Amino acid sequence: MSDKIYTISELTRSIKELLESNFVRIWVEGEISNYLRHSSGHRYFTLKDQAAQIKCVIWKWAGNSLIFEPQDGMKVRAFGQVTVYEKSGQYQLNITSLQPAGIGELEIAFQELKRRLSDEGLFDPAHKVPIPRFPMRIGVVTSPTGAAIRDILNITRRRAPNVEIIIWPVQVQGEGAAGQIAKAIRGFNRLELVDLLIVGRGGGSLEDLWAFNEETVARAIYESELPVISAVGHEIDFSISDFVADLRAPTPSAAAEMAAPDINQLAMRVDELVGRLGDDITDILSQLKLRLVELGSRYGLKRPLDIIIQRTHRCEELRKLVNIHLSHRMTTLKQRFQSTFEKLEVVSPRSILERGYSYVRNGEGQAVRSFRQVAIDDKLEIIFYEGGVESRVTRLRPYIMGGTEGS
Repeated sequence: MSDKIYTISELTRSIKELLESNFVRIWVEGEISNYLRHSSGHRYFTLKDQAAQIKCVIWKWAGNSLIFEPQDGMKVRAFGQVTVYEKSGQYQLNITSLQPAGIGELEIAFQELKRRLSDEGLFDPAHKVPIPRFPMRIGVVTSPTGAAIRDILNITRRRAPNVEIIIWPVQVQGEGAAGQIAKAIRGFNRLELVDLLIVGRGGGSLEDLWAFNEETVARAIYESELPVISAVGHEIDFSISDFVADLRAPTPSAAAEMAAPDINQLAMRVDELVGRLGDDITDILSQLKLRLVELGSRYGLKRPLDIIIQRTHRCEELRKLVNIHLSHRMTTLKQRFQSTFEKLEVVSPRSILERGYSYVRNGEGQAVRSFRQVAIDDKLEIIFYEGGVESRVTRLRPYIMGGTEGS
């Protein structure tokens, strides 16, 4: 029996070192109770089973990566480390990862992530891009040994043997699968080797398909510059990848049919179009031939000289009519001009002078209209109808025509 006496701190520290060194990375399964999400972002709750319980904490930085929000009564698997809080002497589980433990809980997680990503706009149709009609290279992200890749290869080779398939092998279920799938999608985008991507796997349980419900895969598809076809499981299976992708295929086989055009159908379509084109050309040529025959039967083409003679006579008649109209118009304008000229001539200064009036200017060449514009001895120039004289003012007479002298 040891005689060492421990202080409470020493004993608690020893227990802490013992527990934390032996339970560093463990999985624990239990039912959540007393769940509390603190305003700080940390989450506190208790995990219990029928016989015991343990306090748990999810720190804010770890809680940001949760794919669902925990609830009381939910059965979960928690991954973390056992720690001891020395001040209270209690041990607890510091959780870094949390997964639903049953199908019901998985469905809850699925609906929670679907709602959150939808609110963020990751499913918005405006973000989706069309799938290329004639791709030359198709990238496939799936397991290299599953039935999905065999179906994709078989259908693509049958429908479009000229299309090259490039496979990026990944794990499609279990721990680490989601990270590999997201890495492959980003890798194809970085290398720019293909025209579009098919991302998926064959059928399975909800747990088997869960990697395609992980947020990291959804965001890798959303960020992809390459068009993405999601092909996960069977026709009745829906995954988060289906909602984010540019196109959802019900099965991997259907994805291959959507991505690779059937060259046989294309060849038949080309033959059909060529035949329709030939028929259309034949119809057009027949219509043109009938039109040419119709034109050839017209009188003008049978007797072209008669048409020319008739048109020549008509031109001559029109020329004569033009000359008559021009002559009449010129006569009218000449008479109008003569009448206007005579009216102007009557009121012209020269006609006024001819009737005995004269025009008087002073020495500066200005017209004199009043005796007030001149003075004694001013020189004046008087202009008659013929010639004129120069005179000198010897007397001023304020004479008004039709009146008498004034003073």
